[in-house]
Amino acid sequence: MQKKSSKVLFDYWNELRGSRSAPDRRNLDPTRIREVLANTFILEAEDETAYRFRLAGSHLCATYCRELKSRSFTGLWHAKDVEAMETLVRAVTEDHAVALITFQGHADNGSTTSFEMILLPLRHNGNTTARMLGALTALDTPYWLGSSPILGQRVTGLRLIWPDDPEYRPANIDTEVERGDVAWVEGAGPTPVPARVFGNEARRYAHLAVIDGGRS
Repeated sequence: MQKKSSKVLFDYWNELRGSRSAPDRRNLDPTRIREVLANTFILEAEDETAYRFRLAGSHLCATYCRELKSRSFTGLWHAKDVEAMETLVRAVTEDHAVALITFQGHADNGSTTSFEMILLPLRHNGNTTARMLGALTALDTPYWLGSSPILGQRVTGLRLIWPDDPEYRPANIDTEVERGDVAWVEGAGPTPVPARVFGNEARRYAHLAVIDGGRS
């Protein structure tokens, strides 16, 4: 995890869930994460594969130059990434993994910038498929961010973290994933590149690589 918002939210989520695989939505206390609240969001399920923003912090709305509440989360992703994102979402909601995603946002002025996002399972009315908790932060802040809306986004890296795995170590979260640069090309995916963590090959979904944080 490169950004404070991801780490703070992960630590709070991990503390709140205790021995459970995921905490309950009603137990969330916004005052405990006030320092990253502006970068935090909650997603709600529209159907089995689609999610929309139920809540979105002020920094996120400013980044996209629009109110995100009730807008589609699934629809933000490039068509070539939808299948991989659906697989990732199922890992979070059904298998209770934590997902760490890096992506490249494409603004209406033709510029691009990179983001980090974390997705965490959340219980609601007894199940974990209706809600997800997350945070999103720009990895850099170009001058135009906040004035030119992000209109599209391409995944550049995916990682699954299994906090309950006996082999899981908190230090693993900060491990860098070796990969090449990904350039935005309208209508095309990033160039396939190798991904390795601790010398092991990552699992691949099309042009994407998912690195498991401890579970095979």
